[in-house]
Amino acid sequence: MAAERTAERSRLPHALARRVGQGVPAALTRYRVMAWVVGVLLVALVLVAVPVKYLGGVDEPVAVIGTLHGWLYAIFFVTACDLALRARWTLRGTVLILLAGTVPLLSFVAERIATRKTRAGERV
Repeated sequence: MAAERTAERSRLPHALARRVGQGVPAALTRYRVMAWVVGVLLVALVLVAVPVKYLGGVDEPVAVIGTLHGWLYAIFFVTACDLALRARWTLRGTVLILLAGTVPLLSFVAERIATRKTRAGERV
């Protein structure tokens, strides 16, 4: 039994393997998915829906995409806080990651930085 756990953990980076019992890899995956979903919706809102509203006079895309982004940002917020607690991020890093979800294209950059540092066992 112990040999199976050792073999399973050896596939992960050493720093991340120490935290497998705390659920960091699963929390990181949830965070990454939500960061991408929120980022794509925010880009769609800013680059597609808002111009359609103001140039074409059609309000529905902003209403639908904006509402969807708002609800999914709430889920992103929860998943980012969950990961921050499990990976022991700093308060400053957590706040910056949460704010990155509100700036178009910045959520993708923040996701890469958070993923790299978390996998390396560093605090964000």
